[in-house]
Amino acid sequence: MSDKRFDRLRITIDAERSILKDIKQAYDGMEKAGDDEKTFVGDQITALEQKLTETHEKLKASLTEILFSKPLEIEKKPLATEKEPQIPKKKKEEEEERNILKSEGGNIYSLKQVLPNELENQTIKKLRKKAETKKNKKVEETSDYSKFASTVFAKYSRKLLGQESFKSMEEKLVKANLNFTPVGYVSTIILTTIISGFIAGFLFFFFLFFNFEATLPIITRATDPLNIRFLKTFWMLFAIPLATFVFMYLYPGMEKKSAEDAINVELPFATIHMAAISGSMINPINIFKIISSTNEYPALEKEFTKMINEINLYGYDLVSALHNTSKNSPSKRLSELLNGLATTIHSGGNLVKFFDKRAQTLLFNYKIEQQRAAKAAETMMDLYISICIATPMILMLLMMIMKISGLGISMSIQTIGLLITLGVLVMNAVFMAIMHMKRKA
Repeated sequence: MSDKRFDRLRITIDAERSILKDIKQAYDGMEKAGDDEKTFVGDQITALEQKLTETHEKLKASLTEILFSKPLEIEKKPLATEKEPQIPKKKKEEEEERNILKSEGGNIYSLKQVLPNELENQTIKKLRKKAETKKNKKVEETSDYSKFASTVFAKYSRKLLGQESFKSMEEKLVKANLNFTPVGYVSTIILTTIISGFIAGFLFFFFLFFNFEATLPIITRATDPLNIRFLKTFWMLFAIPLATFVFMYLYPGMEKKSAEDAINVELPFATIHMAAISGSMINPINIFKIISSTNEYPALEKEFTKMINEINLYGYDLVSALHNTSKNSPSKRLSELLNGLATTIHSGGNLVKFFDKRAQTLLFNYKIEQQRAAKAAETMMDLYISICIATPMILMLLMMIMKISGLGISMSIQTIGLLITLGVLVMNAVFMAIMHMKRKA
């Protein structure tokens, strides 16, 4: 019973010591905090002081249970027949110092207990490897192609960015976290469109005089009149550059949607993690630092890194950084979470309750979306089987029958096979693009 009483006393003392450390950290954080955060830190200190009072009462109760009277020790003398081994005093002291380590609290541990075991050594090796790989990560730099485009077309790009249609693209570009400045990306669009125009011109002149067939020789000279051939091929001069321009214009929007989906998947679990961290009464800025350092939420890590940079590099307070990050976030749910958090900190609300409620809502929405995605995947699978497997087989069979029976199809069997194969490839590419856009990270 006495051992249990001492254990309870030791646990209570350790708890009181940890609460005192938390109070000291809170006072240190109050000196660095802004005006809006001081109210929140003050509430933390009040809660910790109340907790300290309760722990101190428990300590008093534990002390009253323990009797400090020491029982008499009867010295046990060895028998005459027993001989005690004679160990030199110096060697004995050296062995005791070598095998026994004493902690600050007075607890004595053997060397075997202190040294890490095999499992702990493996964990340390993994952590070292992670640290090395993190050091070796290179910062993404702007490509030479984009730099060249910016030097040539920067003036035209700035004029285009002043127009209403390009302002929406600029907003999507910022939210997509692409490694481009708005001027650099618009310059890249212009340069790529010009290059695609030259490629379109080459293809136009090639198909103006030559045919591309499935049978050998693959490339043959065109026999049609030049004016008819021109009408068949001139569309390439406009279609290829226009398709290139439209794709690059829409690309930031697609990347923004992909980033939004990735954030929405990670957000419920990250919010649960943040709720657990906020229960320790630490500075809210450290919550985002801990989430970023775990490397478990790569999509959210980018957003939180931007917010931490605004605080550390640009000197914004936490509430302003939260509002700025919410404006430039690709995910509406993350924006709502950050705005709500800013309001809670500004008004001195309870962060743990805030994160708990938001985590429940986000997790519920995540489950509903997963059910919808499963049903959509079933529908896409049925469409894929009917369009990409059954339809080409039936179409090829019909074309073969029409070719053999002479019902007006002049193409060879090899040409029919090549067209069906190309059609299947195009349909597969379309389905893969749709599934990629629908995919939830």
